Amino acid sequence: MLALRVESLEEKPEWREIPIPSPSKNEVLVRIEACGLNFADLLLMKGNYQEKPELPFTLGMELAGRVMQVGPSVTGLEEGQKVAVYSGHGGLAEYGVFDSSRCTRIPHGLSILHAAGFQIAYGTSHLALDHKARLQPNEKLVVLGAAGGVGLTAVEIGKAMGASVIAVARGEQKLRAAAQAGADYLIDSEIGDLKEQVKALGGADVVYDPVGGDQFNDIFRACNPDGRILVIGFASGKIPEVKANHLM
Repeated sequence: MLALRVESLEEKPEWREIPIPSPSKNEVLVRIEACGLNFADLLLMKGNYQEKPELPFTLGMELAGRVMQVGPSVTGLEEGQKVAVYSGHGGLAEYGVFDSSRCTRIPHGLSILHAAGFQIAYGTSHLALDHKARLQPNEKLVVLGAAGGVGLTAVEIGKAMGASVIAVARGEQKLRAAAQAGADYLIDSEIGDLKEQVKALGGADVVYDPVGGDQFNDIFRACNPDGRILVIGFASGKIPEVKANHLM
């Protein structure tokens, strides 16, 4: 089978032909039909992610496909079933073996293609907005990088939770995508003062930030009392620093 392999952190991944693996007692063999791509994959291939698989390894953090073989101790899964798998790595290949606990049956009506890219983006946003931020109806939610993968899911989920969603993105095309996802207000990150624009809309009760950098610094000063900032990532490449006296 073919797999996109990382053999060295100093070299680009390359397609290699490797043997089709066999599942152990708690694993399943999946014929992979789609693989979701994430920003974390870029970090993983350079050794900059918090998880560091032993070299060589196959890229692809989440995937979907059909179960081809089950290990002798596996229950609840059978051959032919459609599953989504949060694998951590191994998705950019024709086949893969994964622990059965990482496999989720794909419900009727959800395609394999959509299931492959569902778990990380939607899971990240739902956990952040519901479990961590405790987002409430009618609160002001500001989503930075609102046209990105997790950004769009944050807009959708925030709107479904009853928040008033302020989407921040770069350029008309990206803002249009955020509007289609349900954003109530649109701010072009390249035009005007972000802090003042957000404050003019009532300030931020919750901020969803996968960008970091200067936008974090601006939005920090636009938060309302009891505001919550969700640090999702640093797509800008710049990790901001929080001044303790500003927190006080």
